[in-house]
Amino acid sequence: MGNFNFPLNLHLLLYVLVIISFIPASVSEIQNTRIADDSRPMILFERFGFAENGNVAVSVKDFSWKSTQHNAELEPSTMGFFLVRDASFPRIFNESEYEDNFCVLWSRFVKIIFKFDNPSALNGSMLIDEPDEYSLIFGNCESETQVTMDVHTEMYNIQDGNKNFLPAGQSPLPRLYFVFFLIYTIFLGVWVFICFKERSDIHKIHLIMGALLIFKALKMICASEDKMYVRKTGTPHGWDVAFYVFGFLKGIMLFTVIVLIGTGWSFLKPYLQEREKKVLMFVIPLQVMENIASVIIAETGPATKDWLTWNQIFLLLDVACCCAVFLPIIWSIRGLREASKTDGKAARNLEKLTLFKHFYIVVVGYLYFTRIVVPAVLAIISYRFEWVMTAADEGASLVFYLFIFHNFHPTRKNPYLVIHDEDEIAAAHMLEEDDSFEL
Repeated sequence: MGNFNFPLNLHLLLYVLVIISFIPASVSEIQNTRIADDSRPMILFERFGFAENGNVAVSVKDFSWKSTQHNAELEPSTMGFFLVRDASFPRIFNESEYEDNFCVLWSRFVKIIFKFDNPSALNGSMLIDEPDEYSLIFGNCESETQVTMDVHTEMYNIQDGNKNFLPAGQSPLPRLYFVFFLIYTIFLGVWVFICFKERSDIHKIHLIMGALLIFKALKMICASEDKMYVRKTGTPHGWDVAFYVFGFLKGIMLFTVIVLIGTGWSFLKPYLQEREKKVLMFVIPLQVMENIASVIIAETGPATKDWLTWNQIFLLLDVACCCAVFLPIIWSIRGLREASKTDGKAARNLEKLTLFKHFYIVVVGYLYFTRIVVPAVLAIISYRFEWVMTAADEGASLVFYLFIFHNFHPTRKNPYLVIHDEDEIAAAHMLEEDDSFEL
């Protein structure tokens, strides 16, 4: 048996576990995974939050191996599946530092499901007597040995006498998503009523905002059904496809609305400047690629070789989109500030500048909270409260939507509204003195 660089691979695995926390995905807890010619010493299959009396079952078919070393012999006890807690990784790392030819399967901090001692019966199950979040990992301590196999995994908890295939921290999600579906449906109804009431002042942007609400509501109901079927049967029964489709459309619509509002299109000006069109043409393809990466991440799982690469692509594209949407808002604020010095409409421009300044701050806060704060907190809180962070994420999205729709809803301008000279003078003075409008 050859030894592998265990510390290096442990660090890589820990990096993968951190990356998982930042990727939203819809997955099933009954999975079939194909491993082909893979020599990785440790292969992470999934993480699962177990309640008391949880269960995991793993079975392997069509197992074969080959080595780059001539006349190599397989030692079955150096391959197998095991569960491990995140807190145990530092202890395992410490073991590897003080033991020669260390194999992770021999560690006293892992729970062995089965080893490959009997090639004719490669399966095993385990009842979880210590509730926690565990990672299911395949260990291969045979250096330069490639394995090929089909792996079937099932993980579930027992709730009210029935199998619950959702992790302990996700059990409330079907009901949570359904509540948000109802909220967005009511939201959409109110928006349609406002648009109908103020139909003489509707702009194209308001129709796009209505489409955003439609796709958001459809995404929520698909997420609810997806999680409900996974909870009961372990698979989403096709609802994951609908979830991906409406999630894709919602993502494109959301960033399109942010960019268009940031440019002032439709309600401040009837056209887009060339640089604004370039931003829009940059953001939309990025959203398409980001959603493709998200689907690949969700459907393949961490056991595939390129999964980590797709995660990095997803995060890179998301950061690029978030940065791009700020440009039109900054341009609009600078444009309004310059116009206030020449067009003699300081009071009106001050009102617009204040609105765009608030819009900029809210966009920054929303993206920072949903992209940074939520994943960071999710990585450190108890796995049983995963649904709380999902609620916080969706709650922040709802507040963001309410801000946008409230401040940019169709409204009838008062033809009798007169701005007095003293208001113009005061506004002009404020624009000159207030540095907060400088970006």
